[in-house]
Order: sequence, then C-alpha cells, then structure tokens
Amino acid sequence: MLRTKFEEELDKLHNQFYSMGTEVLGQINKTVRAFVSHDRELAKEVIEDDEVVNTFEAKLEKKSLEIIALQQPVSQDLRTVITVLKASSDVERMGDHASSIAKATIRMKGEERIPEVEKQISEMGKAVKRMVEDALNAYINSDEGKAYEIAASDEIIDQYFVDIQNYAVEEIRKRPDAVFAGKEYFQVLMYLERIGDYARNICEWIVYLKTGKIIEL
Repeated sequence: MLRTKFEEELDKLHNQFYSMGTEVLGQINKTVRAFVSHDRELAKEVIEDDEVVNTFEAKLEKKSLEIIALQQPVSQDLRTVITVLKASSDVERMGDHASSIAKATIRMKGEERIPEVEKQISEMGKAVKRMVEDALNAYINSDEGKAYEIAASDEIIDQYFVDIQNYAVEEIRKRPDAVFAGKEYFQVLMYLERIGDYARNICEWIVYLKTGKIIEL
C-alpha cells in the first residue's frame, strides 16, 4: 500500500473513532437528562442506540486488526492503530454505562424520589459530559498537554461522587419511602464516576500516542 493510501486509512480510523465518541457523548447527555426529567421514552432511545456504539466498536476493531495484519505498521503508525483499538473499547464501555443509567430511569417509574439529589446528579452529569468532550477533542488534536489537564479533572468527578452519595444518605434517612430511589441513585453515581474513569483512560492513550509510554494519569 502506498504511503499516502496508508495515511488515508489511518485518518479514517481517527475519524471513525471520533464519530463513535460523539455518538456516546450524545448518549451521556440524553441519559442524564432522561434520568432527572423521568423521561422513560428518552431512556428507551438511549438503550436502543447502544447497538450503534457496539457496531462502531466492532468495525473499528476489525479495521485495526486488518491494518496490523496486512500492513505490519511500526513505530508511530502502530501506536496510532493500537490507540484506536484500545480507546474505542473505553468509549464502548461509556456507552454501556449510559445505557445502564437509562435502565435505572425505567425502573424508577412511580417511585418516591428526591429532587434535590437529582439536581446534584444532573450537575455531575454535566461535568462528566464536559470531561468526555474535552478528552475527545484532545484526542483529535493529539494534544498531550491537554490530556494531562483533563485527566486531573477526574478528581472533580470523584468528589461529586462522594459528596452526592453522602447527601443522598442523609436525605434517605429523612424520607424512608425513598429508599428504592436511593439504591438507584448510588448506581447512577457509580456509572457516572466510571465514565469519568474511561475518559481519563482516553487521556492516557493520547499520551501513549504521542510518546509511546504507557502511564497512569
């Protein structure tokens, strides 16, 4: 394969990965909105769209393995393919967690809820969405410095997780009828926290792409 043709194939990989990330970003936004607005129809859309993300990952994995097998890339080119292969797996898991939040929305129909807790979950969701969006932009721009900065912001997500969980426990003590909602709140908080972890993973892959070093941010 001529070099220019090979470069085109690598560019396609990058763009397909970014498209996959954009799809998941939209799902994160929709699933949090569905949860706090009790919108079961929107939640069902998120669950159905999870298959779109799975298809993206399957295609990216197939293309990446084809390039490795047929072109035997080395150095920077090999790192590019490996980055897409690994990072797409992290993005697919984000989609899984978005779908899990949507399922929690459906399970909570008719249950006693705590609006104050849900408002805070909404704020955490916005912070997670920003982190994922920033990680995708850093990836497409190969911005190693930005990757370090974004990875550090995962501490903000972790703090949201702790603070909202503690607040929810206090509120449930006052409202025993909301104990089922409380269980779902804790699950949703965990899913959001893990999405933040996967965004941090993408930042680690950006550093690997630029330096060849596998590090933990």
